[in-house]
Amino acid sequence: MSVQTARMNRQAIEITTLDDVQQDWHFWLKRTPAERLEALELLRQIHYGYDPATTRLQRIPELVEHL
Repeated sequence: MSVQTARMNRQAIEITTLDDVQQDWHFWLKRTPAERLEALELLRQIHYGYDPATTRLQRIPELVEHL
């Protein structure tokens, strides 16, 4: 899933208190490590932005003179 294809299901939203952490904890324990990493990557892309043009390392040419 990518940022462009991610959609929010507004019918699935549930408002709870901060004391009700157990449900979240059990939800993520039931997920595979790959699913957890995929969710983490999606959150990272949403937070920091995703630009396919900058996903690669930039190479900067440098002239080195040998003495």
